[in-house]
Formats: sequence, C-alpha cells, structure tokens
Amino acid sequence: MKLLTIVLFLFASASITWLGDFSKAQIVASASHKVIMVNFSGSDWCGPCIRLRKEILESEKFKDFAAGNLVLVRADFPRQKKNQLSKDQVKLNEALAEKYNPEGKFPYTLLLDEQGKVLKEWDGYPDETPEQFINQIKPFANAVH
Repeated sequence: MKLLTIVLFLFASASITWLGDFSKAQIVASASHKVIMVNFSGSDWCGPCIRLRKEILESEKFKDFAAGNLVLVRADFPRQKKNQLSKDQVKLNEALAEKYNPEGKFPYTLLLDEQGKVLKEWDGYPDETPEQFINQIKPFANAVH
C-alpha cells in the first residue's frame, strides 16, 4: 500500500512521470482509472525514437493531456555505454518487450488497458502533430473514466 501511495503521489503532480516497471503502472492505472501508454525506444541510437520523444511525447500539449489521462511506461534499449540501464531495469524492459514487442520494433508505442490488453498501437514514428496523436488516444482514455 505504501508503494501505491508513493506512485499515486508522483501522478498527482502536474508533471508527467515515465515509469520503468509495467506492474507498477498497472497498479496506478487500476487505482486511477487511466489507460497505459508503453513506448519502446532506443533513446541514443534510434532516430525516429528521438524524434517521437522530442516532437510529440515531450510537447506541452502531450504532457498536459498525459498528466490527466495516461500512465506512462518507457522501455528503453540504449546502446551507448554511458546510457546503460541497471540490470534490473534491463530485465524489466526485456520482459515487457518479450510480451508486447517480440519483433523488436523501434519506436513502438502501445495503448493498453489496466489488464494489459492492447487497445491501439503505433509502429514507427507517427507522422502527425501532437494534437493528432492525442486525438487518437482520447476515445480510449475517455472510455475508462
């Protein structure tokens, strides 16, 4: 229960937080009645991943929308030594990829319900504005409220 309180506190703030643990994201999604967005990324080598992050996921419009509607999970697979993740995080990311991204697509973004059922997917860079991207999410986000 203490973990849930801490995680919910993180989401109570206006900023967004990208989690690294899908099971924690499911707890938060269940408690807050939000959908989960999982983003598979190669943050230091995948050009389309970097572009998606900068142009859409880090836009103010997306952040504002996500803060009230989404639980965010990033499964990052960096290649540069200076960006290596902890062994525990690598295991979490690999397990998530095994379940949802076995073909190793990058970027690959999923919208899931709190049970982990895939509602929508984006394979590659979605060549659209943050507003267009958000509009694809809204029907699913509104359905769980």
